[in-house]
Amino acid sequence: MRTVAVLPVKRFGAAKQRLNDDLSDGTRRALAEAMVTDVLIALRRTRGVDEVLVVSGEHAAVALAAGYDAAAVIDDPTDAGHSAAALRGIEAALERGATRVVLVPGDCPALDPVELDALLARAGTGPGVLVVPDRHGDGTNALVLTPPDVMAPAFGPGSRARHEELAREAGAECEAVEVRTLGLDVDTLDDLEALREALDRLRGGASHTRGLLARVSRR
Repeated sequence: MRTVAVLPVKRFGAAKQRLNDDLSDGTRRALAEAMVTDVLIALRRTRGVDEVLVVSGEHAAVALAAGYDAAAVIDDPTDAGHSAAALRGIEAALERGATRVVLVPGDCPALDPVELDALLARAGTGPGVLVVPDRHGDGTNALVLTPPDVMAPAFGPGSRARHEELAREAGAECEAVEVRTLGLDVDTLDDLEALREALDRLRGGASHTRGLLARVSRR
């Protein structure tokens, strides 16, 4: 089984718009870059991932991908959204011989390689989908797709139920799996505080995000 991780990265200047009222443009950009860096480091340390593909139109992401051993950067010139970027990554992964993909977000910096390896170990060899919900339970923070094109991803509000339905329509086995460190994405100030509190409890990892948060005042 050849597993490729696909990491869509939105342009840093356009990232985390829902934090506009709480963080300066420079801080939002720095936060987005720090989180992507930590995710790349975690993916590099995940034994079950054979290759990492970054999908982005962000120039800084190209440099980060090269610096943290991503196999390739797939250009995303229109920045059309997470689902569209994920599809670009899936197509590229298939061209590179992937038999499984794991779609991971760039805003889950607490990602633990051990937990990701355990998730991948749960995936079977037949058509199947593992859905990793966000901490609220209704969104999707990660997908494991076997084979990569077993279904098209459809991220966004309410995507957990949507992905489960798409898997059923595709005739694939589907399981929702909670992964502690993959549940911690950042869209709102409440999410940012939840991440900060979790990092206070966790040992190791997310060094770039930890450093950034140490310079950002608590609310």
